[in-house]
This record gives sequence, C-alpha cells and structure tokens, in this order.
Amino acid sequence: MIAELGHFALMIALAFALLGAVVPHIGIARGNARLVAVADNAAIGQFVMVFISYAALTYSFIISDFSVMAVASNSHTAKPLLYKISGVWGNHEGSLMLWVMMLTLFACAVSLRGKYLPARFRARVLAVQSALALGFLLFILLTSNPYLRLDPSPVEGNGLNPLLQDPGLAFHPPMLYLGYVGLSVAFSFAVAALLEGQVTPLWARWVRPWTLAAWVFLTGGLALGSWWAYYELGWGGWWFWDPVENAAFMPWLAATALLHSAIVVEKRDALKSWTILLAIVAFSFSLLGTFLVRSGVLTSVHAFAVDPARGIFILGFLAVVVGGSLTLYAWRAPKLTPGGVFGLVSRESALVLNNILLSTFAAVVLVGTLYPLFVEAFNAGQLSVGPPFFEYAAAVLMSPLIVALGFGPLLAWKRGRIGRAAQILLPALGVALVAAITIYWQSIGGAVMTAFGLGLATWLTVSVFLEIAERIQLFKKPEGALSRLRGLPRASWGMSFAHLGLAVILFGITISEAWTEEDLVVMAAGDTEEVGGYSFTFRGVAPVAGPNFTAVRGFFDVARGGKTLTTLMPEDRLYTDPVMNTTEASIYPLVRGDLYAVIGEAAGAGRWSVRLYFKPFISGLWIGSLMMMVGGLLSLSDRRLRIGAPKAKRAEG
Repeated sequence: MIAELGHFALMIALAFALLGAVVPHIGIARGNARLVAVADNAAIGQFVMVFISYAALTYSFIISDFSVMAVASNSHTAKPLLYKISGVWGNHEGSLMLWVMMLTLFACAVSLRGKYLPARFRARVLAVQSALALGFLLFILLTSNPYLRLDPSPVEGNGLNPLLQDPGLAFHPPMLYLGYVGLSVAFSFAVAALLEGQVTPLWARWVRPWTLAAWVFLTGGLALGSWWAYYELGWGGWWFWDPVENAAFMPWLAATALLHSAIVVEKRDALKSWTILLAIVAFSFSLLGTFLVRSGVLTSVHAFAVDPARGIFILGFLAVVVGGSLTLYAWRAPKLTPGGVFGLVSRESALVLNNILLSTFAAVVLVGTLYPLFVEAFNAGQLSVGPPFFEYAAAVLMSPLIVALGFGPLLAWKRGRIGRAAQILLPALGVALVAAITIYWQSIGGAVMTAFGLGLATWLTVSVFLEIAERIQLFKKPEGALSRLRGLPRASWGMSFAHLGLAVILFGITISEAWTEEDLVVMAAGDTEEVGGYSFTFRGVAPVAGPNFTAVRGFFDVARGGKTLTTLMPEDRLYTDPVMNTTEASIYPLVRGDLYAVIGEAAGAGRWSVRLYFKPFISGLWIGSLMMMVGGLLSLSDRRLRIGAPKAKRAEG
C-alpha cells in the first residue's frame, strides 16, 4: 500500500509539473495575474508530492519490503540502518528520485524565498523549473519506476554494493546533488531573463546567492568524494580523473566562472551575454553527468549499469534542454543591451581572465572525458586519456589563474593600475620566490614542479593577507586598523577564505605528491618496516565479524623515536550480499601527514602483502575545501547577498 501511495504521489507531482510549466506562460501572455500565480502553487505542490513519494520509498527500504523491486535489488535485512537509508539513492531509480526531490525543493525555495522578485519574472523561473521536473518525472514513471512490485517477493534482498556502504558515500551523493540541482536555479534565471529580453545588475544580484549555494554544495560533494576514494579504495590516491569524477568537476568549474562573471554584471552591467551562457553551460554539465552515469556508455565505480534505452531517453531530454536553451540564447542574446565599458587593466579584466581560464579548463576536461567514448562509438579502436593529460592541462591553465587571483582584488573597477597592485604584491612575490628556490635547491634541481607548485601556493597565501592589509590600510593608517578589520563585509571575508582555501589545497596536493613515501612489502608477525621516518611493526591478523561481512583485520604498531604513536587496524572485508571483497584502509592523521596502512592477500607461511604510506599534509586537500565552503557560506550570510532588492524597490508585477 505504501509503495502504491508513493507511485500515485509521483503521478500527482507530474500533473503539478505540467500545470507549472504551461499555465504561467499563458498567464503572462494574457496579463492574467491568477494564472501567473499558478507557478508558486504548482512549485509547492510538486515538492510536497515528491517528498511524500520519496518518504514512501525510504520507508520501504527501512522495513525491507522486498516486494518492491528496487528494495530487493539494493537492500538486505542485515544492512545497518544508515545504509538502508543511503541505499535509497544508491541505485538508478532511487537516485533519480533524490534528484527530482532536490529539484522541486529548490523550486519551492524560490517560490517561498523569492517574494522580492517581480511576479512575472518569478513565474518564468518557476515555469522553467517545472519543465525540468516534468522531464525527470516522465523519465522515472516511463522507464525507471521505483515502485515496481515482485510477485512472489523474495525472502531476502541482494544487498547494496559494498563500496557504497560507507559514511562518506552515504553523504556524498546528496551533497553533490544539491550542487548539481542547485545550478538549475541559475539556469532557470538565465532562461527567464532571455524570455523577458533583459539582463540587469539586479538580475545578477538575484542569481548570485543561488549560484553560490550550489557552488558550496558542489565543493563539499567533490571533497567528500575524494576523501572516500582516499580512505575506502585503499590505493593511496584521492582523484583518478575517472569520467564520472570529471562529470562532477566540470559543473564546479563552470559554476566558479559564473560566480565571478555575475559580479561583473552586478557591479558594471557588463558581460551579460557571457554570464547567461555560463548559467546554461553549468547546468548542462550537470545534465551531462546524469547522462554519463545512467546511459551505460562507461564503466565506473560511480556509474549505474542500466539499460542503454534509458540513456536514449536522457540523451533526448539533454538535447531538448540544452539545445532549446542554446537556441533561445542564440535568438535573444544579441538583443541584450551592452553595459559599461572597462579598461584592459581593471578588476573586470581580471575576472574575464578568470573566466577564460576556468572555461578553457572545463572544455579540456570535457574533450578528454568524451573523446575516448566517441572513438569507441565509431569503432575506431579503444583509447584512454589518463591523469597525465588532465594534470598537464591543470598546471598550464590554473597557474596563471592563481597569479591573477593575487592581482584581481587589488585592481580598481573600470580602470586599475597594475603598477600599484604589483608594488603591493612585491612581498608576496619575494616570499614565493624564496620558497620555490629553497625547495629547488634542497632537491638539487630535481623538483622543478614541486618548487613551482609551492611557490604558487605561497604567492596566493601571502597575496590574500596583503589584500586584507590594503583594505584596512594597515600600513598607511595603523591606528584604527583593527576597527576597520571588524567592519569588513562578510562577502570580502568569504572571498579571502575561499582564495586561502585554494592555496591550502595547492599546498596539500604539491606536498603530498612530492614527498609521499610508499612501501609495498610482504610481512610476517614481528616484522618492522620504516616509512617516512616511522616504524610500522606488524603484529599479525585476527578475524572480525561485521553485521553483513567478515573480515581479516591487521594490526600495525606505529612508532617514532622509540615512542608508540598508534595502532593501525586495516581490514580486508568479504561481503556476503552481494559477494565482494573490499579493502578498508586504516589512517592516522598527524600534523605532518597521514600514516596509512592497507592489508592485502595472504602470501603463505603467515605472511601478508601490505601497503604502507606516509602522506605528508594530504589533509590540506580537505582543510582547504572546508575553508572554501566556509568562504561561500560567509558570503551567503552577507545581507547584500541574502536580499534581492531593498524593500522600497520590490515589485510584484
């Protein structure tokens, strides 16, 4: 009965979506305020119905109702409650349900929190959101019904992929989806602006908070995914440039460019067409990721192996949404009135350079991800584009971006002075050069890229502090500097935190890649290995029984200077439903870096293959990501971004 209720709620949501996608446009065309108001009611109705449906599916997972095919295929009675709940989105049908719930949640938020928007414009935005929901609801009901029944129902379920039975993967997809789907609001704002035929600084002020919120969630989702790969897969790395990883990274790059471009629209009434295009492209990348994961065109630990016919449906939907929006852009964008002009040396130009580099990198990642698929599709053989290609592109394109991040905030709007900015940044250049030369010299010329990376990270770090010092006039008027520091807008603090977070990430990547020490050995109880100045003493193994797995747990006493620091306990697990081996790395974080141990297969005679690592400052990756998220949240808390227009200027028609 619960499953049927959920299915019926989806059909009602579909009806609301159809009303919300069509009726507001008719109301706008006829000047009928009552029909325009349908947009708000339809948005709220969609969310309520989809939430009821999602709750029904979640309840079916929690009580292990194996008469529902999705539950029988992806759950098991022995699973812990957390993984029964995360199992809802750990499959094709449930993940689409989560996507649609997020989509309707954002539409509902626009309706409830967007009262400052003109009613006509808000109706356009919500109508586009409803059209997107209509497409996904049709996809679910026609090809991916999560409420299909099994008769007779099995006694036990097949279980969830063991790789997904992890706290990191329990929270990674919802956060990533909040970012993916959050970009739909920017997309809807862009399409609504094209339909209305105008993009104003006020429009940019409206769209920035929604884009910033999506960017924060995307940043968190990517960080959680890399953290999961680092400690769960047991290979010692954190990013492999997997096609689905790339599919999540491209929207982040586009959203970052969009955030900076929208600033130019708001401050200088320029880059209107480009900003609209970025909003379309950012959400298009999100849809592309959906296609890659569900089409069956690639194999990945992240992908759902499904009927390619579903991929055809998604490809068609992608063509309609992306093709339709780009066609509308080609028709309406030339009519957008150009805004203010600015000099070659200005903050606007620095933001344009930022956009060019981010967009180019996104394009390179797109080509590197899709090119092997096209080659295989045309029977031209098999080709793989590996990490070296993407890492080289990142070094070439992101290095000038990091340099520009130091200059940009110090340049004036419209016309800046590069000489003045360079003078302020001379200490940053000096410290960065000293750091780079020191690393290069100590490595006897063998670490050019390491020295370059640490030099860039140092440059950006010092530049952030110098920019803050310039804002509060620390060196010109030291008296009262503390008071001026307290008075800095939260958006300024947010920018500084985000840029500083990027510097910390760069430190983490460079240091961990350059100085990681690794030892792959066969050890017996009592053996000791030295890795990174730490002694790993193997004490043997013991069997362990989990709720739905058995495991062999290894024990490694780690000491430094004769003092025991910790005992690492990695596991080699065997899950029963479904049958799969997984490795559970044991990690002990220190200020200097992470101690990391993985237990492998038995080698006979009481010996085991093990992998031992010392990974210096790899935690900088996640500390920096958290700082970037904090920066985004600080900016969101700025009153100037939390409101769309002063009360006196609000319009409802």
